[in-house]
Amino acid sequence: MSFPPPVPRPTRVLLADDHALVRRGVRLILDGEPDLSVVAEAGDGAEAVALARTTDVDLAVLDVAMPRMTGLQAARELSRRLPELRILILTMYDNEQYFFEALKAGACGYVLKSVADRDLVEACRAAMRDQPFLYPGAETALVRTYLDRVHRGEGLPERTITEREEEILKLVAEGHTSKEIGELLFISAKTVERHRANLLQKLGLRDRLELTRYAIRAGLVEP
Repeated sequence: MSFPPPVPRPTRVLLADDHALVRRGVRLILDGEPDLSVVAEAGDGAEAVALARTTDVDLAVLDVAMPRMTGLQAARELSRRLPELRILILTMYDNEQYFFEALKAGACGYVLKSVADRDLVEACRAAMRDQPFLYPGAETALVRTYLDRVHRGEGLPERTITEREEEILKLVAEGHTSKEIGELLFISAKTVERHRANLLQKLGLRDRLELTRYAIRAGLVEP
């Protein structure tokens, strides 16, 4: 007597986006597939990291622009803590800097929200096969940009500030006090103040307002 082959378990997905409406739409796309299942949702990057550590998930789909911790910051943290977890970046930004940062952060794919209904499911499946996924058209543009840089004797874009400084810059721009930032990052308020002073000096800025403007230009917070 032969038995039918066992049905493989669906890929368990953690979805992080600070807009509930976007999460609902993305969830409809993913849950409509037999091999994908959204098992956890987060409204910001810090919540995504916490959920990934307490929930059995295979794949994290992270928006770039989120409060407290961006998708790129969350991706870096998840890559360090959970190296087996696959990560996709879902974003409205068709931006080469974000793309390179996503790869350096450990993501295996970069999907534009504008075409998520077309590309996201295949990106999820590619991630679970350990294959990179780029949105159509990105390869040509990115390779051309990279070759232009090489031709001019330049390398990949360098980070201006450290990862810790980036975390603090984002939280300062969101209006958190040094004490609140210290509690969120498990460091002292004095250490936060030192980092903030370093940021002002390194970036040639004068105050919180200019830091906030810089954070908006860098895509760490939304205007």
